[in-house]
Amino acid sequence: MTEVPTHRAQLDCEVAIVGGGPAGLMAAQRLAQAGVRVHLFDAMPSVGRKFLLAGKGGLNLTHSEPADAFAGRFGARQTQIEPMLEGFGADQVKAWAAALGIETFVGTSGRVFPVGMKAAPLLRAWLVQLRGLGVQFHTRHRWLGWDEAGALRFATRAGEVPAGETLVRARALVLALGGASWPQLGSDGAWAPWLQARGVQLAPLQPANCGFDVLNVAPGSAETRREFLRELVGLEAAPARGWTPHFQQRFAGQPLKSVGLSFTDSQGQAFARRGEFVVTETGIEGSLVYAASQWLRDAIAAQGHATLHLDLLPEHDAQRVDAEVRHPRGSRSLSSHLKSRLGIDGVKMGLLHEVLGRDGVNDPQALAAAIKALPLTLVAARPVAEAISTAGGVAFEALDSKGMLQAIPGVFCAGEMLDWEAPTGGYLLTACLASGVQVADGVRQFLGEAVKG
Repeated sequence: MTEVPTHRAQLDCEVAIVGGGPAGLMAAQRLAQAGVRVHLFDAMPSVGRKFLLAGKGGLNLTHSEPADAFAGRFGARQTQIEPMLEGFGADQVKAWAAALGIETFVGTSGRVFPVGMKAAPLLRAWLVQLRGLGVQFHTRHRWLGWDEAGALRFATRAGEVPAGETLVRARALVLALGGASWPQLGSDGAWAPWLQARGVQLAPLQPANCGFDVLNVAPGSAETRREFLRELVGLEAAPARGWTPHFQQRFAGQPLKSVGLSFTDSQGQAFARRGEFVVTETGIEGSLVYAASQWLRDAIAAQGHATLHLDLLPEHDAQRVDAEVRHPRGSRSLSSHLKSRLGIDGVKMGLLHEVLGRDGVNDPQALAAAIKALPLTLVAARPVAEAISTAGGVAFEALDSKGMLQAIPGVFCAGEMLDWEAPTGGYLLTACLASGVQVADGVRQFLGEAVKG
């Protein structure tokens, strides 16, 4: 139960923005550049925390692929996202960074990075610009929804006002509160019930670009595994998750490099890509898994499990693998034979043992087939708090063409709190920035119409 504050301050402003991530900061920039007085509120002690985290291993700003391919990354929401990208796409992102003194380059994968690969210099330059434009920041202000009179409620700790509650009245409001991933950085999804209570249509928040738990099932023949999966659908208790203790202790944290991952859902939609991922204590995660996560997550939701297939040697065809597996090995062990003939060892060999068991790996036909198509069954996505990003949120059907809520005139939504998802690779950040531009235009239009009225 929330403690009733002992202090209550009041503030009137032209535009309030709640959320200091990329979408909120971009909306603030565009509005301030147009001469609109902006107050930006954030629950954390400083803004842009998830932005900084995203840049920890090298800030991926956007992607250099053609615009139609770029828009296609948003899947079912391409129709809604594409107009935003036409107004602020990859080229505009690069120009925006350059205007802040940050030069960019295109990596071998087509991804676009700042030359220094760091997020902090860009964020510092951006905040200097925003303060110079007159944007006023209010950190340690956690939004609590609306009061009975329609004012915004903010819980405050030590900061600009004594700890307590601040009531804010604004002519227009931009909500850029993020999803529910990485809640320790400020995006915890607490806003959902407040919007639902005011008639806003929401899709459930779900993990996106996430890891998965594997099904813990004793190794055996393909038929044994198929029979187990048939029974799994009717099980009342949740199936056991995770690797065997031996595999977990030896291989958790190790990467699987240069592998192929393929998956076909119940509707016949197929995913196939090469890359790498990491074995975790309970399953798998990493860039290749993230790319397939939407399809895997939805399949698990529909039928309780999803079985993907791994090609452990995508550079070799099945005929060569079969020939090398069957090649006489003399007195050498199977492990030594596979390492010398095919380069399979370590975690790849461990996976073969984990799935096939001793009998399976000693069956040349089963072993060769598994090297090219190793079945791995997943039974749960990792919690949304661990995910890279969030699916679900405010439905586009609840918004007008400028991002304003139809149920609450004057309230706009932007960024990851919208019901869309995309793979990593610069798409998430670009769409957040583009949605900030869109709602800034919408706010200006709304304010202008209010003046005319």
